[in-house]
Amino acid sequence: MSETTDDPIEAARRRKAAAKPKGRVTMTDIARAAGCSQATVSFVLNNSPGIKLSQQTRERVIEAARALGYSAPAFSALKMPIAAFEGPVFEGPAFDGLDGVIGFAVDQLATSPEAVVAIEGARQASWNAGNVLLVAQTMGDAVMEPRAIQALTRRGISALIYMTIFTREINAPDYLYGLDIPVILLNCYTADYAFPAVVPSEIAGGQSSTRHLISHGHRRIATITGEPWMQAAQDRLKGYRRALATADIPFDPELVVEGDWSASAGYAATVKLLALKDRPTAIFCQNDRTAIGCYEALKEAGLHIPQDISVVGYDDEEIARHLFPPLTTSILPHMAMGQWAIEQLEAPPAPGRGRYPITKLECPLVERESVRAVKGG
Repeated sequence: MSETTDDPIEAARRRKAAAKPKGRVTMTDIARAAGCSQATVSFVLNNSPGIKLSQQTRERVIEAARALGYSAPAFSALKMPIAAFEGPVFEGPAFDGLDGVIGFAVDQLATSPEAVVAIEGARQASWNAGNVLLVAQTMGDAVMEPRAIQALTRRGISALIYMTIFTREINAPDYLYGLDIPVILLNCYTADYAFPAVVPSEIAGGQSSTRHLISHGHRRIATITGEPWMQAAQDRLKGYRRALATADIPFDPELVVEGDWSASAGYAATVKLLALKDRPTAIFCQNDRTAIGCYEALKEAGLHIPQDISVVGYDDEEIARHLFPPLTTSILPHMAMGQWAIEQLEAPPAPGRGRYPITKLECPLVERESVRAVKGG
């Protein structure tokens, strides 16, 4: 599709006539003002290689972006072409302490959606500041992990985000303490609080999930846990018990069934709960995969969700919104944690000094259609 090639005077008039958008200027706003596609704006502002656009089109896009107040760091350094377009020129780091490259080391990547979400959050925040990420999967291997991090540092990273898939306290390896760049811990923390760290607020999340069921009149509330050695399972169970205690509902150990985060464990645990003489009116599944198995067992027993029994999950995986009925669940804040980690680098502290509190980010509840007020409540 050919791009608009109006007379420059007419193009300028059109841009001036366009109302300046409120809030953050987007590429869609620029495309509208410049009279071209959003893809063209992206190609120009990112100086995409191999894309043949006329000098007039490039000038029109850059002029429109400046007129609208577009302020991304990469664009701020983009020079208006005179005879030939030479691409973006960066005149120093995007912000103090960074030179444009941030390392991201994670123990598991290929098998974990959480890692991908956290990396995407960090990428968005990095690109907004004109920086890029270099990502390495380490598998927590005692030999290969230090080699992977060494490979990142040799490529001139000016900060490192260190992530684990399972939320836990770690014994940070010596080479992390020895780095002369800022280190941020994501989904993990150390006992000596030597690094800024961020984790999900799992106790509050478990409490919020259970409290949601209580607010719908449920008092006979079961929960299917994850593996008990995992901190997430321990904390979600603590939140469950706190919500019951706050509502003066006695804790009944019969209503707590151990699972392993899998759909098959959710199915087996639900069958066990339905066999109780006084079965629950609601089940808090401590992850969405457990809830899948729970749904199957309930439907196999001829029960309807939420008419006969309410179900709450946790994690807000993609499948949660496609179950029937759509599953009420809690968001694991990995996207926000990735963004938080980048934000801490805007004014990085001297590495290896001080004690840093552990930041806990909320796990917001997403209300869908799997919860209803208890019958007779």
